[in-house]
Amino acid sequence: MTALDWPTLLIVALAAYLVGSLSTAVITARLLGLPDPRSAGSGNPGATNVLRLGGKKAAIVTLVGDLLKGLLPVVLVAAVIDEPNRTAAMGAAGLFAFLGHLFPVFFAFKGGKGVATAAGAMLGMAPVVGIVAIVGWLSTAWATRYSSLSALFAAVVAATLATLLSPPFIALAVSVMALLLILRHHGNIRRLIRGEEPRIGEKAAKSEPTE
Repeated sequence: MTALDWPTLLIVALAAYLVGSLSTAVITARLLGLPDPRSAGSGNPGATNVLRLGGKKAAIVTLVGDLLKGLLPVVLVAAVIDEPNRTAAMGAAGLFAFLGHLFPVFFAFKGGKGVATAAGAMLGMAPVVGIVAIVGWLSTAWATRYSSLSALFAAVVAATLATLLSPPFIALAVSVMALLLILRHHGNIRRLIRGEEPRIGEKAAKSEPTE
């Protein structure tokens, strides 16, 4: 097979989107009897908001679940699809799992910022890019205690490295995810400029979602 198998790529994209649409934050909150993270705390269904609502254990479960739903579709695709479709399918799996998290069909299309899911997808598509991005996030979070600033820094680093080191389909998928991550943090960027962004562990104003 010398040409891309577009029907297979469409199936991969749809399946990955459905996996990504499983909102770990909402499911974890329901199982643990916590408030719905879409309407409590910052209003964002992500690990940082779950940390505020339910503590470290609930946040870890959410974080791991979000990361795995980005990673596993890419790993599965890499194992079962041969070239020349493998790289394109890996890019589609990672990107659409991420899009599922942002716009989950099972939860009224109200998703989170996608940081952990993007990290998982990047680890599967381009391990070096994913590891460097995660280290960048952790380093920035440790130095500043701003989850949003850490995500923005990691997104820029990931897009830059993927463009330099990865095949075109992977570089495109990572770059699109990085751009969407930055756009999803527009409110955080405004608060960072105003000096009003809450740090990790601090309570956020519900009127304008943070992480």
